[in-house]
Amino acid sequence: MKYGRSLSDLALELERQTETKRDMIVPSTLMAHETAADGGSSVVIEQPRQGHAIYRTTDNFRRQLADKLKIPFSYFERMRSDQPDLLDRNVNTWLREEPEARMVRTLDGAARAYLSDRYRRLDNYDLLAHVLPILKEIPGARFESVELTEKRMYLKVITPQIYTEVKVGDVVQAGVLISNSEVGHGAVSVQPLVFRLVCSNGLVVPDGRMRKNHVGRIQATEEDAVTVFADDTLEADDKAFFLKVRDVTRAAVSTATLEAAAVKLRKALGIDLTGDPAKAVEAMGVRYLLNEQERSGVLRAFFVEGEMNAFGLVNAVTRFAQEVDCYDRSTELEALGGKLMELSAHDWKGIVTAA
Repeated sequence: MKYGRSLSDLALELERQTETKRDMIVPSTLMAHETAADGGSSVVIEQPRQGHAIYRTTDNFRRQLADKLKIPFSYFERMRSDQPDLLDRNVNTWLREEPEARMVRTLDGAARAYLSDRYRRLDNYDLLAHVLPILKEIPGARFESVELTEKRMYLKVITPQIYTEVKVGDVVQAGVLISNSEVGHGAVSVQPLVFRLVCSNGLVVPDGRMRKNHVGRIQATEEDAVTVFADDTLEADDKAFFLKVRDVTRAAVSTATLEAAAVKLRKALGIDLTGDPAKAVEAMGVRYLLNEQERSGVLRAFFVEGEMNAFGLVNAVTRFAQEVDCYDRSTELEALGGKLMELSAHDWKGIVTAA
């Protein structure tokens, strides 16, 4: 499992962010895009009676803006670097021709997300405050990996008190992954997690998860005004959600959930690799969209694992996940390990027999 930062560092950073973040509903007619000669871009938001505010744009904001305006992002970026005036004319024309109020989320003076006015804010600081007491109820809870990226917050918690053996000497422990995105990269998610002691691999189990989408009521706004949100706490209607988080977390770290995962891993032990290992990894990579570098890394990890079966391939993916620089991608690979664990013998056939 890839390691991030300490829990105390995470809490301090989230507390700092609450002081500098700002959210607002902005009619598109009050927003303009400006590109500098060096390719740096900003959005200018006109605020009647308050003047205008300028925010530099993040890659995520530009992607969401381009997607909303139906401009292919590769072309958006080409214009930004080669024809900045053309980009600004395109963007600003469509912002005015197709007026719509959207949520703009800012942090540290940067526009970081361009979202629907129905986007339901469920921020990392509030989520952490609510789930910490729940996580501390887990017997022997250990925060194995915690991270905050530009896209998501991750809490990976393990309990050494709930464990089983996949095979003699190969111990796995129960855990839970709680993640959230403030910038439109997925719902709040709670999923079971399996931690393999022999190599510190983490595997995200797709069964038994829960999600809460960031969708709420349309936010009322005026056509000629910007609505700025106060940094309030979660509303009372989220109480039911956090009760469900508690229940799903308890189920995720139960003996029953861990044993169900172990049964599937034991079945993978019995599915032998009869084809070429390189071809098997290539077939898996094609099916699950791994790039060439990732396929090479998984193949290398597969030989390190030394298990010439489906179980070895599952663990090769989660072992390689520890080497990936990007924490978001590392976690995606841990989730891929969980998807592979779920495959039936029939589904595995096209991979393990590849020649």
